Amino acid sequence: MEISTKQIKNLREETGAPVMEVRRALLESNGDEVSAKEILKEKGLEEAAKRAERQTAQGLVETYVHGDGKIGAMVHVACETDFVARTDEFKNLAHEIAMQVASMNPHSVEELLEQEYIRDSERKVKELVSEVAAKTGENIKVQRIARFELGE
Repeated sequence: MEISTKQIKNLREETGAPVMEVRRALLESNGDEVSAKEILKEKGLEEAAKRAERQTAQGLVETYVHGDGKIGAMVHVACETDFVARTDEFKNLAHEIAMQVASMNPHSVEELLEQEYIRDSERKVKELVSEVAAKTGENIKVQRIARFELGE
């Protein structure tokens, strides 16, 4: 089966996976981009599981204050290197998690990770974290969360 560079480029932009991995997934799925995306997702999650024991000494503390200023959240999201902590994908992940905490009020990190993601009810927050971990190639953990609301 012939795989076009356009197919590889499109899938790489969507997933962030390395070119050769994208090509292998497309070959394995006989050119079906949807199936190839699932294959890459499974491989990415497998790789994330292997990295789960690595130390996460870097990261970000992100805050989110709801528009009216009456609800705020603070999260500590950790990763392995400062390089990854400065990427837009990691910063966006930390911001999305802070928004999740502000809107859904989880009482623990474990509860947060099991919640439906506020922007996509088909996914859980832990899947969002795993996807960014797969793209960056590093272990990523939500370490701590806090939520504040006026009148509590």
